[in-house]
Amino acid sequence: MPVITIEGPVLSFEKKEKLAKEITQLASDIMNIPKEAYIVFIKENPYENMAQGGVSFLKN
Repeated sequence: MPVITIEGPVLSFEKKEKLAKEITQLASDIMNIPKEAYIVFIKENPYENMAQGGVSFLKN
């Protein structure tokens, strides 16, 4: 069972659903594994919990 993990900002339910559907289909096409075998985890990270180069994303 292939697992796809995506980390990024908080998304609406509709965007998460579209992301999971489309990335699963792409991986299935490339790897020739049925899409029903995939599990997708979407880990959301609010901007207040993220920084780059030591600077909070909220200050950018």
